[in-house]
Amino acid sequence: MASVLNVSAYLFTRIDDAAHLRTTLRERAVAAELKGTILLAEEGINLFLAGGAADVRGFLEELRGDARFAGLTAKESWSTATPFGRLLVKVKREIIRMDHPTIRPGGGRAPAVSPATLRRWLDRGRDDDGREIVLLDTRNAFEVDYGSFEGALDWRLERFTQFPDAAAAAAAELRGKTVVSYCTGGIRCEKAALYLREEGVEAFQLDGGILGYFEHVGGDHWTGECFVFDEREALTPGLAPRAEAA
Repeated sequence: MASVLNVSAYLFTRIDDAAHLRTTLRERAVAAELKGTILLAEEGINLFLAGGAADVRGFLEELRGDARFAGLTAKESWSTATPFGRLLVKVKREIIRMDHPTIRPGGGRAPAVSPATLRRWLDRGRDDDGREIVLLDTRNAFEVDYGSFEGALDWRLERFTQFPDAAAAAAAELRGKTVVSYCTGGIRCEKAALYLREEGVEAFQLDGGILGYFEHVGGDHWTGECFVFDEREALTPGLAPRAEAA
């Protein structure tokens, strides 16, 4: 029986005391016997944690008690064992590296498309205004190889810092279409959509990413699994680890 709760969450929000916050959050996570990774930067927080359900949810609730993190939402999945070997709490320059300092989601998000809306658009083959839809996978190539939305663009990225150049090269072709960028949990596609809008592209982010889509919609229009950066390796559209789903 799956008894370990796994959560992934991120929020772009201004953090001016990342070093001090690192110490506080590490102490709380150790006390709750959580494993995983917490990344902090001036632009926000990104975390992947696992442990007992009450401990994980309690940690998140305490975190939301800080006004900066009140809007933090988490995607949940379950496993029979903890998929992380240790706890890491790090301060980084960016919580997801893009090397494009003008892209600051904390100053205003790109428009988001809900999983249900995206499924409706894909069912129809057009958005609500009748425009052509282009799905854009912002993940690394090896992640895409585990599974992706049917017909999605895949620029064979080796790392996310390559995205701006790839997007600039493709911008002319994408203009006039409705582009929905997506990634595992939403953090990369949020930055990606903002960059595309700088390039004059009508871009949206998939709210909650692939895992959010699996949670609310399932596997419609999806082929394969979703790679995750922990010992589970990949999740099925039912949010089950591939080994446990076999």
